[in-house]
Amino acid sequence: MYARFMTFIVAMSLVAAAPEDQSYVKWFKIEPANEIHATEIGESWEVFKAKYNKQYESIGEEAHRRSVFAENMKKIEIYNQKYKQGETSYWLGVNHFSDLTAEEFKTLHSGCVKTRVNLTDATCSTFLPPHNVVLPDTVDWRENGYVTPVKNQLSCGSCWAFSTTGSLEGQYFRKTGNLLSFSEQQLVDCSMSFGNNGCEGGWMDHAFEYIKQYGIETELDYPYTAMDDTCNYDASNVVTKDAGCVDIESGNELALQLAVATIGPISVAIDASQSTFHSYSGGVYDDDECSSTELDHGVLVVGYGTDDGQDYWLVKNSWGDSWGENGYIRMARNNENMCGIATQSSYPLM
Repeated sequence: MYARFMTFIVAMSLVAAAPEDQSYVKWFKIEPANEIHATEIGESWEVFKAKYNKQYESIGEEAHRRSVFAENMKKIEIYNQKYKQGETSYWLGVNHFSDLTAEEFKTLHSGCVKTRVNLTDATCSTFLPPHNVVLPDTVDWRENGYVTPVKNQLSCGSCWAFSTTGSLEGQYFRKTGNLLSFSEQQLVDCSMSFGNNGCEGGWMDHAFEYIKQYGIETELDYPYTAMDDTCNYDASNVVTKDAGCVDIESGNELALQLAVATIGPISVAIDASQSTFHSYSGGVYDDDECSSTELDHGVLVVGYGTDDGQDYWLVKNSWGDSWGENGYIRMARNNENMCGIATQSSYPLM
């Protein structure tokens, strides 16, 4: 199995207002000619700065950011007209990235190792789909206590660590009935010898191998700092170890569905490089530009379902609970492996 290191995108919260919401209209009112009056931009800009605590080094820098913000607002409104007309299944909203150009965003999104990384060192076993299983139409492991609250990785490329702890938290709950929040920072600081690069990216299977050998502490004992630091591992605080990891057949959405339904939350890698993903605010995400092989972000599948005839995966992100649908995104399911959601999926053995 092949993989790439995954990095995050500077992660803050988004405004999750549907296009028909009146507050949305106030923020994004655009004239038929797709022009925004200066007074409207001025009001929205001040709200944006206050909400996301934006501060700029100079008057010139702020003027530039305001111009970029106005352009991004236009793009969001133009896209959301498609949603209002029923041409797309999701809508967009202003977020912490809305004062960045696409090129700047790509720079912030960099840090992935461009060559493939051989994961044979991880020695994960292969998932064997169970036979004669009647799959439920809907699964949501949040309802069964398997999922901790949405977390925020902030300005550190540690998505892989959050995906790792998410599936481990679910399996630990399955085994013990006790839901604990495990330490991403321990993985960031301490698993580099297993092939991870801290805030510069990593891979879930490597993290599972680290936990198999050293175990993991709780978030409380080893809190998150969103930066690379010296490993402060304390064996006396270790709560649990895993017994290895299991990889699910690459590209097989049915196998992933069986794993989600019978095992619990599953770590997955996706392509989160599209601007529509960055600005996602609600609905079932479906972007044909999304790659099924160029994966750059680790997330957690916590369920699946169908909305108005469209199958979706229920995915927990690590960009705070104001992003998307309270920190989650529904991604198109059974749609040619949208964004590679079934390309690299795994979970820990407990």
